[in-house]
Amino acid sequence: MNPRKALLRAYKEEKPEPGVYAVRCQRTGQAFVGATENVATRKNGVWFSLRLGSYPNARLQGAWNAHGEASFVFEVLETIDDGGLEPKGRALRLADRRKHWCETLNAIDLVR
Repeated sequence: MNPRKALLRAYKEEKPEPGVYAVRCQRTGQAFVGATENVATRKNGVWFSLRLGSYPNARLQGAWNAHGEASFVFEVLETIDDGGLEPKGRALRLADRRKHWCETLNAIDLVR
């Protein structure tokens, strides 16, 4: 089989893993917490928007602009087992865990 086709098939068969993540500024210690349906691909989306200057959270975008990309790290805080959950149940669990991590880390919620 063509290696490209094999990679494409593997990508399509990969199950998204929902979870909660943090974007941290190493210079200031400030943390920004978000939740996503697929933690494996979220960093690329966040970094892409920040590099373009179009990230929806103005506080994160401002910190990025002030301190530069090299000052930021992306970390997965938690993945959730969504087995048996309907989409609304998964969304509620993600929101609950995002809130938990915002409180635990004294972080800025990326939803707000």
